[in-house]
Amino acid sequence: MIQPLPGFRDFYPEPVPSPDAWSCDLRQHIFETWRTTSRRYGFREYDGPPLESLELYTLKSGEEIVQQLFNFTDKGGREVAMRPEMTPTLARMVAAAERHYRKPIKWFAIPQLFRYEKQQRGRLREHFQFNADIFGESSPGADAELIALLIDSLRGLGLTADDFVIRVSSRRAWQAFLEARCADPSRAYDFYQAVDKLEREKPEVIDEKLRLVGSSLQEVREFIQASQPTSEIQTLLDELGARGLGSFVRVDYGVIRGLAYYTGIVFEAFDRKGKFRALAGGGRYDQLVHLVSGGKVNLPALGFGMGDVVLAELLKDRGLVRGATQSLSAYVLIEEESLRAESLRCVQSLREAGVSADFPLAATKSDKQFKRAVELAARVTVKLERAPDGAISARVREMTSRSEQVIPPDLVAAHCLGLIHRPPG
Repeated sequence: MIQPLPGFRDFYPEPVPSPDAWSCDLRQHIFETWRTTSRRYGFREYDGPPLESLELYTLKSGEEIVQQLFNFTDKGGREVAMRPEMTPTLARMVAAAERHYRKPIKWFAIPQLFRYEKQQRGRLREHFQFNADIFGESSPGADAELIALLIDSLRGLGLTADDFVIRVSSRRAWQAFLEARCADPSRAYDFYQAVDKLEREKPEVIDEKLRLVGSSLQEVREFIQASQPTSEIQTLLDELGARGLGSFVRVDYGVIRGLAYYTGIVFEAFDRKGKFRALAGGGRYDQLVHLVSGGKVNLPALGFGMGDVVLAELLKDRGLVRGATQSLSAYVLIEEESLRAESLRCVQSLREAGVSADFPLAATKSDKQFKRAVELAARVTVKLERAPDGAISARVREMTSRSEQVIPPDLVAAHCLGLIHRPPG
């Protein structure tokens, strides 16, 4: 039997066939939460192509990123790659069309991204990612707005301050640290590379690299331990505190996030219990649009990305996947085949009224039809009946209360809408 490629997923409707299968209903629940929260914050949705010029990614991240990409030469001789991230595409789009939009630009997207890398827990070769970005605003208020959106996106899924924390750091704080110890700006890249690998290389190796730029491992660790907020971080904390979101955030200069790329505040969202990889990450990247546009457009920018893989694992761990499945509003029983045509008209009227409705596609025993309605978690069942005088009526049964009403067929849609939207109890 042909299997999916390594690192790629199948998404099944609920109930999923096995505990480790991926749920399409849960994915949709996550997507809907992301979209609802973004629109509540005034963000507009955008999208871009899944295939881009390879140069777009090497321009941002250097030639070393190529080994992490699904890339090839297309039939036109162009070097292309499946998108590994959304920000370069977004920067390209904004650079091309920013004159058409009032500032600040607040956009979001939910792209599927692809990276050819080793699979491990929380990291696959494809994933969906919630991206939210703001262009054209340099004040810390934009950073606070973006982090508030991240917090509320997670809260919308049922997570609380006991479940996650946003750890905030600053490129400018690290820049000041470096400038106080090294007068040679050309050594900045070496310094940031060493700090970025703080937890991945041996301490003596890191210490040697840091000493070459005038610092030491001890100094760096003491700086991280202190994590004194800069003025821009304090403004951020004050704004989030005013929104009642202060308990979700703490300053932590141990969050590095490729400081050579970011230009200001950076942040990551973490599971407080420490069981999972980072849930989300982002920051300010004021130079990217200028770079992608070849120097023609210069806009401050900031954004974050949140993947679905680790998030789904966290929701399962916290028992928050309840309510992700969809239920059917109405199931039309056809116990008399002579009434199939009239029943089909009833089904169509329900669907045109916005009621999700299903019915048996072929002649089926009555008990099997009712069992199917239960399996689909139908709110109501509808059955057409013919009286001895030939008149047709509809018997509508509410599944929870088991109450029934007999009404004319042309009133079924309106009646079902009233039952479905009626508050429980």
